Amino acid sequence: MEQSTEQTTEILLCLSPVEVANLKEGINFFRNKSTGKDYILYKSKSRLRACKNVCKHQGGLFIKDIEDLAGRSVRCTKHNWKLDVSTMKYINPPESFCQDELVVEMDENNGLLLLELNPPNPWDSEPRSPEELDFGEVQITYLTHACMDLKLGDKRMVFDPWLMGPAFARGWWLLHEPPSDWLERLCQADLIYISHLHSDHLSYPTLKKLAGRRPDIPIYVGNTERPVFWNLNQSGVQLTNINVVPFGIWQQVDKNLRFMILMDGVHPEMDTCIIVEYKGHKILNTVDCTRPNGGRLPMKVALMMSDFAGGASGFPMTFSGGKFTEEWKAQFIKTERKKLLNYKAQLVKNLQPRIYCPFAGYFVESHPSDKYIKETNTKNDPNELNNLIKKNSDVITWTPRPGATLDLGRMLKDPTDSKGIIEPPEGTKIYKDSWDFEPYLEILNAAVGDEIFLHSSWIKEYFTWAGFKDYNLVVRMIETDEDFNPFPGGYDYLVDFLDLSFPKERPQREHPYEEIRSRVDVIRHVVKNGLLWDELYIGFQTRLQRDPDIYHHLFWNHFQIKLPLTPPNWRSFLMCCEQNGPGISQVRNIL
Repeated sequence: MEQSTEQTTEILLCLSPVEVANLKEGINFFRNKSTGKDYILYKSKSRLRACKNVCKHQGGLFIKDIEDLAGRSVRCTKHNWKLDVSTMKYINPPESFCQDELVVEMDENNGLLLLELNPPNPWDSEPRSPEELDFGEVQITYLTHACMDLKLGDKRMVFDPWLMGPAFARGWWLLHEPPSDWLERLCQADLIYISHLHSDHLSYPTLKKLAGRRPDIPIYVGNTERPVFWNLNQSGVQLTNINVVPFGIWQQVDKNLRFMILMDGVHPEMDTCIIVEYKGHKILNTVDCTRPNGGRLPMKVALMMSDFAGGASGFPMTFSGGKFTEEWKAQFIKTERKKLLNYKAQLVKNLQPRIYCPFAGYFVESHPSDKYIKETNTKNDPNELNNLIKKNSDVITWTPRPGATLDLGRMLKDPTDSKGIIEPPEGTKIYKDSWDFEPYLEILNAAVGDEIFLHSSWIKEYFTWAGFKDYNLVVRMIETDEDFNPFPGGYDYLVDFLDLSFPKERPQREHPYEEIRSRVDVIRHVVKNGLLWDELYIGFQTRLQRDPDIYHHLFWNHFQIKLPLTPPNWRSFLMCCEQNGPGISQVRNIL
């Protein structure tokens, strides 16, 4: 039996962009005037947490706690219970409850929505008591990065197979050498789960290899706003059994095995995570989710795995000018990595899984042209995280190596069992020391000489297709060589997104300004194929400056996730160019 009701979200409160801009640091109280319901928002720098203004004890209303000089707690007007809103834990009485959090989501206009997931804990539907597992009945084998091969009774399930080629154009490459039998393992799988559309999880080179052997292999993805396989037809990969499933509903595989896909609270339009349950034992994989299921997750699962490393962003390494000195960037990266490490350790401590495994962070910027990124984009050490977890809890930790296998039955019965984790044979190659760059760079380079770019009108065609406008931002786009110097004969142009014009000079009005330098092979590949700009930004293929130093969420969110699902119609564009004459651009550098 499957749970009959899909998990949904209800909007409880909407804040305008002005109200969001006026949020003060610390505690903010709001009332929905149409419903009369009250809410609390806690702001700490750029992070927001929210909950209903209702005490869990007897439903009293919270007010500001004047005794709390730090400004983090509220006091119930009924019985003086106190809630620390920065942690959502009750501090009076201590160790009593945690407040249920709401999902905070920004809308397209920089407004804010408070959302409630319903049901909040869908995994509690039709609960099953754990049964004893035989040795060898449930085995989890690490392959690479975020890819796990799960043996669950007589079924096999694989997570996020990225096992060959790059991710994010040419910016990410596998750190670990996959086991030599990885393709056989994929072909033997009964089902594959792909968490989201980023190419370190949805690897078309890997899937193309798999499709040559098993095009009908069942693949399961969540019902995200941006479909995971939005680009399947254009990829040329022949997969015929892709299943999009609703959030929060158990999917029954056999009498012992079921799984449930959950949405991310911060990026519900694209990110998902998964709970796999076999004979009542839950395996939780939060993948890359920032706040999986809005922060509500099952406790005391048998095995939890999550990302840990950091570094999956172009910020701040690809930025320059103003505060972005090498010293500032190094300190920022150090601070952010430590914050992520502490956050993951605290999350594991709170959820109390029996076993925890850090994964989904084993990539390297190995192409020689990205030496600077490789040297500066330091990542967290999984062993450091595991040591921190063990210091503060009784959770068993596992730092995986390619081909290592965890026997869940053995580990749950006796964590000290020497056969609980079988490491790869001695002499097995763990880290890659060479990568086959050329086939993938050839694909990118093919776009440089494409006929499209003989016509300067491609610029208007592309940005009109992209559909972003009515926003006060001027961007200068510069095509560059490998070292981010202007590409000889390349394009250098302005886009004014207020009216979607392409001026030769910056307008006289006050306006924010960004300069984006992009390697010519990657930007033209992205433009030609209508790809998302994560290929550029997360792939470290740009260098950016901005004045003032403000993150334009609407602009970047549009080009990273909201571009049209179908690519530009370049065939029609070229036909029009032929009818209107050669149209070959004689002057590429507009500025």
